[in-house]
Amino acid sequence: MATHLFFDFFGTLVDYSPSRTEQGYERSFALLREAGARLDYGEFLSLWSEVAEGFEAEAERTRREFSMVELGRAFLARVPGAPPVEGAEELVRVYVEEWNQGVTYLDGVVPLLERLSRRFPLAVITNTHDHHLVPAHLERMGAARFFERVITSVELGTRKPAVEIFAHAVRAGGAAAADCVHVGDSYHADYRGALAAGLRPLLIDPQRRAPVPDGHRIASVLEVESRL
Repeated sequence: MATHLFFDFFGTLVDYSPSRTEQGYERSFALLREAGARLDYGEFLSLWSEVAEGFEAEAERTRREFSMVELGRAFLARVPGAPPVEGAEELVRVYVEEWNQGVTYLDGVVPLLERLSRRFPLAVITNTHDHHLVPAHLERMGAARFFERVITSVELGTRKPAVEIFAHAVRAGGAAAADCVHVGDSYHADYRGALAAGLRPLLIDPQRRAPVPDGHRIASVLEVESRL
């Protein structure tokens, strides 16, 4: 019998685009140009993507999470004519606002969470580079009140699938790992990570692409209730 229920956020409780180009980053680019940066819009997107991909590769190798401000500073250090790297906070703030245009809320999720919160303590375990981002979305969704805690990789300093982030959630909830269910959409980060930490994983896999038992697979987060 499950006693605690954990959720991934992006791709699980909300749909999102991970793209660093398709949302449109005109305001971020304008901010750079006004500060004296000498590059065009295509060069801006290309360089930002290059720096971000380097950070991502290192984080995947080490499981150490990075912050958006760290990324912003590394980016500014490579932009000709850019403002000092200490000014990265404003660039990151605007960039995250524009990236958020790719986040959409799913019908039925908030009522689902309300029902589940009557039965289980709920928590979010999410990889993110900005510790304000997920709590702010939960507030806008009207779902923040259903969660006892939001555990972010950037605050903990380590990212899924590291066992440590799941173990931290289990300890914080005063639970036993085997009694915790974790729901996520990533086979690598969510499913394999939770399994390695001794939790019971449910993988959102509507295309049935991942090599998991059928009892561990759901088509959407809205199926969680029936599985419990």
